Amino acid sequence: MIGSGSRTGRMTLARRVTLLTSVAVGLAVAATSLAAFVTMRHQLLASVDQSVLSRAQTAVADGGYSWRNEESSGLLGAANICAEVRGPTGLLVERAPAQCGLSSGTPEAQVARGERGELVRTVGSNRGNYRMATVPLPGGGSFSLAQSLEPTESVLAKLSWITLVVGGVGVLAAGLAGMAVARSGLRPVRRLTARAEEIARTDQLRPIEITGDDEVARLGAAFNEMLAALFASRERQRRLIADAGHELRTPLTSMRTNLDLLAQADARGGLRAAQRAELLADVRAQAAELSALVQDVVELARDEPTTRDPETLDLAEVVDRAVERVRRRAGAVRFDVRTEPWPVVGEPQALERAVLNLLDNAVKWSPDDGVVTVRLVDGMLDVYDQGPGIPEEDLPHVFDRFYRADDARRMPGSGLGLAIVRQAAERHGGTALAGTAPGGGAAFRLLLPPAPKSWPGQSQDSAPSQVDPQDLRA
Repeated sequence: MIGSGSRTGRMTLARRVTLLTSVAVGLAVAATSLAAFVTMRHQLLASVDQSVLSRAQTAVADGGYSWRNEESSGLLGAANICAEVRGPTGLLVERAPAQCGLSSGTPEAQVARGERGELVRTVGSNRGNYRMATVPLPGGGSFSLAQSLEPTESVLAKLSWITLVVGGVGVLAAGLAGMAVARSGLRPVRRLTARAEEIARTDQLRPIEITGDDEVARLGAAFNEMLAALFASRERQRRLIADAGHELRTPLTSMRTNLDLLAQADARGGLRAAQRAELLADVRAQAAELSALVQDVVELARDEPTTRDPETLDLAEVVDRAVERVRRRAGAVRFDVRTEPWPVVGEPQALERAVLNLLDNAVKWSPDDGVVTVRLVDGMLDVYDQGPGIPEEDLPHVFDRFYRADDARRMPGSGLGLAIVRQAAERHGGTALAGTAPGGGAAFRLLLPPAPKSWPGQSQDSAPSQVDPQDLRA
């Protein structure tokens, strides 16, 4: 109920654009119309003022301000003209025609007494508003000539109606134009919205077509990049599940076969103690392999920031601990280790797991009396074995998940150890490389950036060197 109400109560983007366009144009039309009306009114009044003042001045100059003169009768013949004369004291002496009833007063009396100069103002009468011009007389007193504003007010009334109609039409046109612009401008957004809804409905991650180079096109490009990242993530998950299922099937099948053999042998009287111990040892080994495989899959499936609990640690100490752990299960394989302090910021468990995987891989491929060389110098951890080495065609793939070369398929393992090494390196801002050792064995290098603050003996500008994967040397 709440979601439905909020959805229906919201105005769509197209309607908002239309409304904002209409309001903006309406305000602009209103301001323009008001300015035009005020300007026209000012111009019309100025024209009336100039006319009535000029006629009053002419009448005074020609002596035609007395309606008993012949000139005055022609001046007052117009029905929209009124006049009046005041004496030197400001009192009204004469008004014609008498029915004008002009509401003149103190300002005109001040002109008659010489207290102020010529005056033009609006006065009322029983015939409507007049524009009155008052000029002083040569011997004292004043002469006022008034012209009716009815024609001017009629023109202004018509102009106001025209302005109102034109403004209304302008607002309506603006609304239609805003609607058209909203529909045209938001068409890519609607297409993007429809595509997103289609993806949510059908789960098909096909990119949308992009035209132009405006902000909407950039939004579409970003949306396509998001789709590509989502598709790649989904493909990685699919491959991980498929590969994990394939790898899990082998030890499970072997365990089931051995258990079936034990059950069948028990049904027929049992196996000899040595055979039974051999089968049970095989089952335990397969269970351990399965457990390690599950642990590797879980570790590799983690998709987190660089570390959950980062801390500053010495990579040399991590390498030394890993070497001691591997020594206990390496049999006759010996280790030649030389490390230098190298401070890094990271997660100890993840880094130790990566180093363990490198060492276990070296031990697995070394002969029984072989030597694994471990060097940590200037932030570069190099691990060399004396095994057969990595074929040239396999070098680009050794860090891929579940990738196993033809020679490695007869060896125990899941194909995830080196992938975990690369993931740990990338999570800590480093790099994992593979190459060939001087003696022909495999060479692996783990490069990690130093901690921000230097330790004693560490140069301020120390940083792991960037090397070619084919150029790994002890």
